Amino acid sequence: MQGLNPSLPLAVAFSGGADSTALLLAAAQAWPGQVHAIHVHHGLQAAADDFERHCMAVCEQAGVPLHALRVDARHASGESPEDAARRARYRALAGAAQANGLACVLLGQHADDQVETLLLALSRGAGLPGLAAMPARFERHGMRFERPLLGTSGAALRQWLDDAGIACVQDPSNADTSFTRNRIRHQLLPALEQAFPQFRETFARSARHAAQAQELLAALAADDLVAAGAPPAIAVLQALPRSRQANLLRHWLRAQHGAAASAAQLEELLDQVAACTTRGHAIRIKVGAGFVLRQGAALGYAAALPPSV
Repeated sequence: MQGLNPSLPLAVAFSGGADSTALLLAAAQAWPGQVHAIHVHHGLQAAADDFERHCMAVCEQAGVPLHALRVDARHASGESPEDAARRARYRALAGAAQANGLACVLLGQHADDQVETLLLALSRGAGLPGLAAMPARFERHGMRFERPLLGTSGAALRQWLDDAGIACVQDPSNADTSFTRNRIRHQLLPALEQAFPQFRETFARSARHAAQAQELLAALAADDLVAAGAPPAIAVLQALPRSRQANLLRHWLRAQHGAAASAAQLEELLDQVAACTTRGHAIRIKVGAGFVLRQGAALGYAAALPPSV
């Protein structure tokens, strides 16, 4: 928390677990009377009602206002349950903070979570955006979010709570090693601790380097998109090196259509752009929830039509 100078009043995303409990109580001590808690009830676990009651008790004892929200975090067919729950949580947090006149939301992810995120990205063959892991601050749904604990280990947070005699809830899903993140937490992190005791600091440094490099690529993509137009002209794309074409297309899809192409989809799209030398050459490649199409001299993006009833 040292060096953090957030706009006040603020909210803490409070699940009742160790990380968010430590963050909430530290924030309440640092900025008395300026901290609210927001608890999001996903309805995905049998113990969710108990979590909410625990959060109410902690906040009452700490003298912190609690805003408890219930959201529908069910996922659509083909959608990741974790992604659906995360999106619902961010929407709810931002909405509750705005409704209560709060300037930002603090999140409890810590140094171990950052390492897990980086290792997950590596396991999936992610590019620079994935290797940059979690940013310390970002904006979503019109609200500023901050992660002040990324330099603190989970063990240090739990030790602080134990020393203070403060109870917190235990999410049973955290022990389920069928989830890749939990396997990393329970199997890889102890091995890294033994082999490379400073791994949290060195991995975080690598993530910062990746984030800085991604900022440069994003700036280059934005400049190239201005030159190519939106939607991008195929002839302008073809004049760029393939790597810059890929960078521009990723930026265009993400920034203007909220879509992310897989590595295979992007390679196919680049091949089709290179082959597009005649008027009759058609392009139609599935990306995200829609398709990249040829629309005359440029590329376009169209959402997939719902199945006919």
